[in-house]
Order: sequence, then C-alpha cells, then structure tokens
Amino acid sequence: MRIWPVELHGRFVRLTPMTLDDVDGLIAAAAEDRATYGFTSVPDGRDAMVEQVESLVRQRDRGHEVPFTTRDASDGRVLGSTRFLWLRSYFDRDEPDAVEIGGTWLAASAQRSPINTEAKLLMLTHAFETWGVQRVDLKTDARNERSRNAIERIGGKLDGVMRAWQPSLVPGEEGTPRDSALYSILPSEWPEVRAALEARLTR
Repeated sequence: MRIWPVELHGRFVRLTPMTLDDVDGLIAAAAEDRATYGFTSVPDGRDAMVEQVESLVRQRDRGHEVPFTTRDASDGRVLGSTRFLWLRSYFDRDEPDAVEIGGTWLAASAQRSPINTEAKLLMLTHAFETWGVQRVDLKTDARNERSRNAIERIGGKLDGVMRAWQPSLVPGEEGTPRDSALYSILPSEWPEVRAALEARLTR
C-alpha cells in the first residue's frame, strides 16, 4: 500500500499530519484535565509525548498507521490526536481495504463538542469514499460505557467482545489483559451513518 499523509478539513475541526512540531500543543492539550481520560492512554509530559509522536511518525513512514493532530478549525489550536491504524490490504490495491479508527483523545475543553463528531465524519468519509474500504473498525475497552455509547451513536455495529484482546491502557493495570469491544461499519451502512453524523452537526 502507498499511504501518503493527508489533511482533512471541516467546519469545526482540522486534522493535520502529525509531526514533532506538534509536541508542545499536544502536551498543553493533554494537561488540561487528565481526570477525564479514564480508559484512554494519553502521554503525560514531554518525554512521553515525544516518544509517542516519534513512534507514530515511524509507523506512518512504514505505511502502518496514519496519525493526525486534531486542531480547532477556527484558530489552529491543538486539541488532541486521532489516527487510522491496523491498515489491511486484502485485494492487492494501493489503498487499504480495511482500517481501524482509534487512538483518539481530546483536551477536556474539546470533549462533548462537535469536534469528535466531525473528526469521525471526515475520517469515515476518507476511508469509504477515497480509499474505498470494505470495513472500518472502532474498538474500545469493554468496560468503557461512555466510549461504547459514543460508537453506537455514530452507527457502529457490535461484532463482539474480544476477551484478553490486548494489554490494558488504564494506568495501574499495566501488564494485564483487556477485553475489547469491537465494532464495525460497512459500506452498505455508510450512507445512513454519514446522514446521522451530518444531522448531529447541524444540531
């Protein structure tokens, strides 16, 4: 697959290719109120943020992930990050046939705003209408009811709970397995999902 960095624009949010120049903004966003992250792993401090950004950029250069820095569309302020990951090719195309949207976190001030809704709309549009994927995955800790409800609100269908699927991301649970709730959206479902996301943004 040949995956190039891409910038996605909306009315409320701008998703830009992640670079090391974003570190200071990401640190500030992550520090607003860390109590809001719960089941989400968010780097804490400069060393941890630099390490993650460097790792994600390497993964992008290898064609494994597509990390974005999430910005306010009005002023460019860094609000968090998100990414395409687990890119898979089944049919020997240059573009992926299936992807996951994940690794998403937002500054406390951007939570419960249009930012995440529009970011998901932009990424799903790119996945289905530019790449032509056959499936988009969304995955979360099976215990994370807030995240699961959010995925279901945008139209994700539960495929099942994958037991001991990956290491836990919760601080203090390092080294223990996590059950993951795996959701998906298929091309046949995309028009309805898109319409619902656009309706939420107009409200």
